[in-house]
Amino acid sequence: MGFMLWWLFIFIFFVVVELSTVNLVSIWFALGALASLFLSLVNHSFELQLAIFILVSAISLILTRPLVKKFLSKPMERTNLDRIIGKIGVVTEKIVPYSVGEIKIDGKLWSAISDEEISLNSKVEILSIQGAKVTVKAVKEGL
Repeated sequence: MGFMLWWLFIFIFFVVVELSTVNLVSIWFALGALASLFLSLVNHSFELQLAIFILVSAISLILTRPLVKKFLSKPMERTNLDRIIGKIGVVTEKIVPYSVGEIKIDGKLWSAISDEEISLNSKVEILSIQGAKVTVKAVKEGL
């Protein structure tokens, strides 16, 4: 019964850590501690218990980490706002390089930025969306 309480404490500690975090960070060590806890019930040496803790933790980490990463990493979901990228809008407030102007696209007003000066009522193409602003470039008329 010597190290049984220690392994129980270590197991509970790692479970509490795991439950208090969003990502999986310590479940593998909790499994290793659980294996060592069961091993301590048959009174094996502490060195063997420690070796089993390390071995079970490492094996469970190696075997499950790629699966866990796959399920936890979600691909960036496209929103319906992405549909305006590539569309043409009209400048409603002059755009000065690296300052915020305004455009109208699909009947909605957007804050807009550009690396070029774009005058009022000019047509612009939406390049990207950055938060609540769109990055635009002037559309050359007559092309």
